[in-house]
Amino acid sequence: MPHLIANDQELHHQLLGDATSDATPCVFAHGLLVDNLSSWYFGAAPIVASSRLAVCYDLRGHGLSSHAAEGYDVGTGARDLIALLDSLGLQQVDLAGQSWGALICLRVALEHPERVRRLVLCEAPLPPSSLSEMASVISSDPQELLDMLPESLREAFSGGKRRAIKAARRLQRLLTESTLVADLKAEGDIEDERLAEISQETLLLYGDESSCRPVADRLLALLPKASLKTLPGGHYLAAERASDVGALIKEFLDG
Repeated sequence: MPHLIANDQELHHQLLGDATSDATPCVFAHGLLVDNLSSWYFGAAPIVASSRLAVCYDLRGHGLSSHAAEGYDVGTGARDLIALLDSLGLQQVDLAGQSWGALICLRVALEHPERVRRLVLCEAPLPPSSLSEMASVISSDPQELLDMLPESLREAFSGGKRRAIKAARRLQRLLTESTLVADLKAEGDIEDERLAEISQETLLLYGDESSCRPVADRLLALLPKASLKTLPGGHYLAAERASDVGALIKEFLDG
């Protein structure tokens, strides 16, 4: 299992596709708590990897990455991602993020525009703490979190006794032994003027049943080079509609 040290954290990552391809590599970032790199690795990433190198990684404290007591804010997540790129020797990449991962990708594009060719924001929540999908995280109720997942994700999360026990322990640890909830509560919005500085071509992907859907209209109006695709589904779009999401990302990046 590939691990590397990035920003003083041990980050688990997986590579798919052809590392020698001339196409710009794509790095995938997942959402908080009940998510990990598998939602991309077993979903959209293999489709995208048919024409380029794809990198999936576990955020700090998630999946097989090392636990961290702090640093779950978007700014630290962006520094983790830049450190990951540096460790892998990737100078310029395409970025695709789901939910909190989308906010991390957005921050990297704002602070390091030379490192990002194209940007995919899937269900980016702005401001994050005001949306109903985030309310269950702030409540610190693990069962409420699991109940909000689509059936396919609930089954994956609870499948296998040992796996279920480890996942439950990891979730409880994030909620009770880290600053994740406090970091989420403290994360503010991004000013319109700042969003208008995004220079990359950007694909917005949103579910038509997600409470994040109005955010798509805001981003579409502010980002100079944004396009929007709306799919049937809710907030966990990358897993719910993996084939469709993968096809749209591939078309966008190959175009």
